[in-house]
Amino acid sequence: MPQTTRSLAAAGIAGLVLATMAVVPAAAAPGSPHTRPATPDRTSRTEARRVDSVPTPKLDWYACYDYAECATARLPLDYDKPKGATTEVALLRVKARNQQARIGSLFLNPGGPGGSGTDIALAAPSFLGDDLLDRFDIVGVDPRGVAASDNVKCFPSVKEQTRAYAGLNVAFPWTKAEEKAYLKSAKAVGQACSTTGRPLTSAMSTAEVARDMDVLRRAVGDRKLSYLGFSYGTALGQYYATMFPDRVRAVVVDGVLNPDAWVGQGKARDQLQETRLRSADGAYRALREILVRCAKAGPQACPLAASGDPVASYELVAKRLRQKPVVIDDPDAGSFTVSYADFVGASLSALYSPYGWEPIVDSTEQLLTITDPQSASPARLAEARAALGRTAAQARAQRRFDFPYSNGLETFLSVDCTDAYHPKKLADWPALSAQEDKRAPYFGRLWAWGTAPCARDAWTVRDADAWTGPFDRRTAEPVLVVGNYWDPATNYQGAVTSAQLLPNSRLLSSDSWGHTAYGTSACVTGAVDAYLLRGALPAKGAVCVGDVQPFVETPEPAERAASDKSALAAAGLPARGAPKRLPPVVAPLPLVGSLTVR
Repeated sequence: MPQTTRSLAAAGIAGLVLATMAVVPAAAAPGSPHTRPATPDRTSRTEARRVDSVPTPKLDWYACYDYAECATARLPLDYDKPKGATTEVALLRVKARNQQARIGSLFLNPGGPGGSGTDIALAAPSFLGDDLLDRFDIVGVDPRGVAASDNVKCFPSVKEQTRAYAGLNVAFPWTKAEEKAYLKSAKAVGQACSTTGRPLTSAMSTAEVARDMDVLRRAVGDRKLSYLGFSYGTALGQYYATMFPDRVRAVVVDGVLNPDAWVGQGKARDQLQETRLRSADGAYRALREILVRCAKAGPQACPLAASGDPVASYELVAKRLRQKPVVIDDPDAGSFTVSYADFVGASLSALYSPYGWEPIVDSTEQLLTITDPQSASPARLAEARAALGRTAAQARAQRRFDFPYSNGLETFLSVDCTDAYHPKKLADWPALSAQEDKRAPYFGRLWAWGTAPCARDAWTVRDADAWTGPFDRRTAEPVLVVGNYWDPATNYQGAVTSAQLLPNSRLLSSDSWGHTAYGTSACVTGAVDAYLLRGALPAKGAVCVGDVQPFVETPEPAERAASDKSALAAAGLPARGAPKRLPPVVAPLPLVGSLTVR
């Protein structure tokens, strides 16, 4: 949604100073290197045998995308059979600007599962700190099955895929008819990926990607791994750290999934993954805080406050849309429907941005007017309809799923359904997702339904070599765990519990907005860069503050870096000192059918 331009000065100079200074604890400044543990855990004999028996790939780098280099490597489909079938994995690197002072390679992963590592590596010069770009070759790997690597494909054609997906084209099902259609499609997808999708779907667990990364670490000439992972990429980082603890140089995870909750241990194996991860709790907490701050800021900074209590206004819009979707005929967007699920999905999508409060209060205010047309003047009603129409037109332009074959959902599921335990019966999803909504209003259903194809009577293929823990190994060097208080996708509590799991780790918290914290706070960015470069850890208990806070006047908004390779290549390599963007982080759940896409 377009950013609003109205003045937010009424929020007060004190709040502005707090937000823009991003209180930097002593920890974020360069500090003394950490103390190395005397006895780190060692890679198990089984894992060492698997990866070390694979010959080091010879990467034949070639120039690509204007300022990068590309290569491919053939790696074992099954590491228990290193001389057996292989799968091709794609890499991209942007070489260090100062090769004489080069530290090594920094591997990146943007999340997903299913995000492209080659995309985020090409985008790295637009969001990583200049000192990192000077000293590291930035390396991105497309995980097996994903993007430029050999693709997983669960259907023989786009036609069959489109028909199977028909019931999934909603943010989440709300009516009984939608639930029935969603269950039918989830069953079809699960069965197709368990049959046609093989053999890749039986070899795409996070553990396999961690093994690939260890072999490729060796291929780029690094003795130990330097890694920065976002969102689901934090699971990959923690898998690597616990599978290869003595091979860690520096691992940073930002927007953290607790791997025990991701997998499901003990009795939790029969729970929804959302019941364990509680992403919806984080989203609801962030939404409610925005609405509470809107009321405190007042109508001049937040016009939604003029209609009464913003928390009550949001619920009123939701209640009206639950009863009856809104149909709007717009000369530019055409005819479109806004359902309750669209409204909630759009809110979650907005919360991924540090500036998400703006589209949330705007759309709530517009729908408050449109769902009660007698309460507004004809001019105000027309203005609200036109604004919502522009948003719908933008979303429609970004949502094209026809040719060529797009496997984004299938890559997400091929990792999640293989890694984790999920409930046995697909038919249980309506009741289980309704329970999630009781705990975390609005967002419980949305997060719960995303893993429906993983039901064990739908998704039957497994990876015998998936790693299910433990995730508590002592690494040779610390793992820096970064948690954002208001993250709507990876609940802050995930960072807290992951740091408790890893005996040689340090938690850095941030009072930041949006999904992940790097780039949203100068404090966080400086702390992460200092650790990757020099091993300087933040002080215990350090808390950063985001540069952007709701309803406080801020500098020009920073957009997320582009992930389209052609657009990045056309723009060229950013100069040292150029303004930075936010990382192109991939959400851990596909937001299908949302009113707006950010």
